[in-house]
Amino acid sequence: MQSILVRRAGVVEKAADVDPAWLEPGSDVVLWVDLEDPDDADRALLADVFRFHEVAIEHALAEIHHPKIEMWDGVLYLILHGIATGEGAAGFVTQDVDFFVGPNYLVTVHYGSSRSIEAEAHVCALHADVLAEGPVSVLHRIVDRLVDHYGPEVDIIESRLEDMENRVFESDGNPMRELLALKRDIASLRRVTLPQRDAVGRLARREFPQITEALAYRFRDVHDHFVRLSDEALFLQDRVTGLLDAHLSNQSNRLNQVMKVLTVIATIFMPLTVLTGAWGMNVPLPHLPGGPAMQFWWVVALMIAASGVMLWVFRKMRWM
Repeated sequence: MQSILVRRAGVVEKAADVDPAWLEPGSDVVLWVDLEDPDDADRALLADVFRFHEVAIEHALAEIHHPKIEMWDGVLYLILHGIATGEGAAGFVTQDVDFFVGPNYLVTVHYGSSRSIEAEAHVCALHADVLAEGPVSVLHRIVDRLVDHYGPEVDIIESRLEDMENRVFESDGNPMRELLALKRDIASLRRVTLPQRDAVGRLARREFPQITEALAYRFRDVHDHFVRLSDEALFLQDRVTGLLDAHLSNQSNRLNQVMKVLTVIATIFMPLTVLTGAWGMNVPLPHLPGGPAMQFWWVVALMIAASGVMLWVFRKMRWM
């Protein structure tokens, strides 16, 4: 689905198609083309009208690609990840957004709806001055919205982590599955924030001719936000790793306690088994004092005494 905003003669309007004359050098038109769920017609637009590099088009039409920034034939190509929305988004899920920045145009490509792009398109349609600042300024505004949406997701991850800490130390069930899912989400957060931090950092350092000094200051603020996100992702990863180790240690301690009880029971019954086995043999044995009726009680007394002595020894040696 194509959404085309064009600013001509100080007025912003929606267009049905891209006029190749708008892309000619010296054109006073500022153009923003957004491609949602691109199809073959959108591929033709990128290849035949904008004449982007074939490799860049392949990357843009791939549903998932690693964040990066490059220059292709004088066009700035940027891939960033936004937070995915919708019913199908479970846990920490991102969607990549591809940006092509030319002299007077911006092209965005993404699969699924993007709330950052929708919000910025609404602003651009109402205020002509936003597009008048140029395509790089619109790029900054979209990227700034993208990174702002990471904050609530990080807060959700922190809440999940605190809940898992309570469950682990209260020994409430087996949270191993939830712990591993949380660790996967934190790893995903770190995996997408680190390369985005580096990509936006290159914009903040003005490594590309499209970035003016005034816009570089804006991108520095976005870069600082990504730095905080990456640091927080590293901190969360350390916390969940420590929590996982604590859970495994707790499980090991509980297992040791169970094994200790079972070992004590088995050890106590060993001499009792010897006594009952000896008196159960079909051979003559020395008779203890008293008549035949007292022999049973003597054996019971010996078993109780042996058990008591062994328990006393275990406690004396702090084995239990």
